[in-house]
Amino acid sequence: MPGGCRPVPAPVAGAQDRVYVSDAMDMAFDAQTEVSDEALLVAFGNGDREAAAMLTARLAPRVLGFAARMLGGDRHEAEDVTQEAMLRLWKIAPEWRQGEAKVSTWLYRVTSNLCTDRLRKKRGVDIDAIPEPADDAPGVAAGMMQAARARALEAALAELPERQRIAVTLRHLEGQTNPEIAEVLEISVEAVESLTARGKRTLAALLGHRREELGYVED
Repeated sequence: MPGGCRPVPAPVAGAQDRVYVSDAMDMAFDAQTEVSDEALLVAFGNGDREAAAMLTARLAPRVLGFAARMLGGDRHEAEDVTQEAMLRLWKIAPEWRQGEAKVSTWLYRVTSNLCTDRLRKKRGVDIDAIPEPADDAPGVAAGMMQAARARALEAALAELPERQRIAVTLRHLEGQTNPEIAEVLEISVEAVESLTARGKRTLAALLGHRREELGYVED
């Protein structure tokens, strides 16, 4: 998480303590990189605090990115959602039933619901008022182009119906499979394919006239 961002909770040193994602990423967990998300969650549920820190480093940045895209680039709200989603994960850890769902799928579902709730409370917000996302580009010109693309995509995503936006974001920006998305949305794989196809067509229509402006070229 970039400097200055608020911490994502990871109960690694007591109930009241928090660990910054960036700090957790620097921890020496190389020997455990093959441990599954589920195994780490179960370990935390059994009292292993180090497992919680590792799971935070692994999942919180993905949740933050997903939440930011769902919320039109609003990093402040995305951080709030990420904290709430991770807190809910820690809360259910002791009761986690192995084999019933992927931890990441459960977390995406919770994040999706939290974002949807916030979006429903913000109806009527001008898309042009959405803040520009943070940019780590190497040069000013490249940075402006990258920021313009991100802003255009976020604005276009905001135009999609909620379930299309979730499906497109998870499939094409988060790399989730259709069956995983079906679990998140609690619908069939065929319905996911339909949502994704319709969402892509709408995005193409919204962004098509800006291809040259945004620096996109045909393959």
